[in-house]
Amino acid sequence: MLGAIAGDMIGVPWECTGEKRHAFPLFTEYSRFSDDTVMTVAVASALLEDRDYARSMRAVGRRHIFAGYGRSFQEWLLYEELGPYESYGNGGAMRASPVGYAARSVEEALEEAQRCAAPTHNHPEGMKGAQAVALAVFLARSGAGKANIRRELTGRFGYDLARTVESIRPGYTFDVAAARSVPEAIICFLDATDFEDAVRNAVSLGGDADTIACIAGAISEAHWGGVPATIESEVRNRLPAEFIEVLDRFRARYMNVDPP
Repeated sequence: MLGAIAGDMIGVPWECTGEKRHAFPLFTEYSRFSDDTVMTVAVASALLEDRDYARSMRAVGRRHIFAGYGRSFQEWLLYEELGPYESYGNGGAMRASPVGYAARSVEEALEEAQRCAAPTHNHPEGMKGAQAVALAVFLARSGAGKANIRRELTGRFGYDLARTVESIRPGYTFDVAAARSVPEAIICFLDATDFEDAVRNAVSLGGDADTIACIAGAISEAHWGGVPATIESEVRNRLPAEFIEVLDRFRARYMNVDPP
């Protein structure tokens, strides 16, 4: 979960800039959380409490209404009568990583990820993206290696994960569609040598930097067993107390990590 938040924060200054460098400044004065973090915290809170994802997303989202939501999602947050709106974007995927930690089986990871995405991202591609992220986190924290993760996600979701960051980067542009950003985020993890490298890979694609880095960071944390202490410190210093409280409770319950 912390890996998702770190990726979001690191990616925010570079969203929509077309940045293609791998060696960019990791944290700047503009590094802050966005809607990716808010919704990740909302999902974690739902898992800690009652698993009513829509209610939790609306409650947390309304307290942070200027976090950078898309127009359709912001309207959904504000108006109780609105239901799912067939989004095929990556919004369901970017908030799904806590599901991968709470799930006790592959089947539960897939079912809960679909439930988590369904209040808004009920298009098949939107739900598939959420399931892919949750499953990748579940597999990684369960000890599956990269080859197994690649094979499992390719087989289940039909994503082309044989590509590399180097082959994707030159022609890649901003795209929020799950089908054209979730596989790329997974490849950023698969190609990486450590957590920081995965997040740098994500930003260096020059696309939806915060969300791609959020997804890559989430899977990377699960694979490498945490986030570097220097990055964790920077992230925690930029989070409100409300988010830190949920983060620490979630990590204690589902990740066996004590608060620092």
